[in-house]
Amino acid sequence: MTPTPDAEELVEAAHVVRLPLVTRFRGVTEREAVLLHGPRGWGEFSPFLEYDDAEASAWLAAAIEAGWGEPAPVVRDSVPVNATLPTVPVDGIRSVLDRFGDVRTVKVKVADPRETLADDVARVREVRRILGPEGRIRVDANGGWSVDAAERAAHELARFDLEYLEQPCATVPELAELRDRLRDWQLPIAADESVRKASDPLEVARAGAADLLVVKVQPLGGVAAALRIVAEAGLPAVVSSAIDTSVGLAMGARLAAALPELDYDCGLGTAALLAADVTRETLRPVDGAIPVRDVEPDAELLRTHAAPPERTAWWHERLRRCAAVLASRD
Repeated sequence: MTPTPDAEELVEAAHVVRLPLVTRFRGVTEREAVLLHGPRGWGEFSPFLEYDDAEASAWLAAAIEAGWGEPAPVVRDSVPVNATLPTVPVDGIRSVLDRFGDVRTVKVKVADPRETLADDVARVREVRRILGPEGRIRVDANGGWSVDAAERAAHELARFDLEYLEQPCATVPELAELRDRLRDWQLPIAADESVRKASDPLEVARAGAADLLVVKVQPLGGVAAALRIVAEAGLPAVVSSAIDTSVGLAMGARLAAALPELDYDCGLGTAALLAADVTRETLRPVDGAIPVRDVEPDAELLRTHAAPPERTAWWHERLRRCAAVLASRD
């Protein structure tokens, strides 16, 4: 683990930004993030607002590793990525997917409590029509279904030839039960929240509750920590993001590039969902991939998209608290 810099050093290195999104995602239309400039480069600290300090401190550890630590060796210089489709109306799907360019894989968000299974089916049907038979579709429920509801949804959606179900249920026992029910369907289960939000990220592997892991560099505490989890779990992994700026996406790309094997397109194309970014060389997909490289924010864009003073102060205090959590562990 990279030692935690002094909290005031982190605050001095911090640039708090607020970026507009092209469509509502996770109930918000703007994304706030803290960019930290360290001696090795830039890192991103952008835990969602509802996360407590203990959980958010892992995101800070990842940013510190990126800005102050040694980079992990990589085995590839580009990473294939998927498009991510929020819960938009069917007639808006094409315009969202067009922002990602020529990708072969789409992750469709499902199980929104404001919608029905019929809405999810309609969205997946339209994505299959757009992609054609060779395209790859995965759906992400963010733990929003019960086991029975997930089984019904799987039966309804299986006709669209899904690549996998991502976090269909909330708990590890539910995932294990669903996986057992779907065994004859040969529909893989991917675990996301059961890895990144769990006190024991390896529980899902020990319980035989998933066929693959979805790993995110910030919530898992950095590239080195995520690589250890994947290695110990012994399951295939796909790297994803949380609507990061290009700085955060570069951190995710380095994780994906460091994995010995990468069998799935990664959820690192989400700069396409940003209406603005912190760099003029945004890490948006080109021919279905993003490069593995450092990202240098543009000073003018940092000023243009600086968060209001009260939000900057809020993030500075959160930064101090999370740094204290990390320092206590050091």
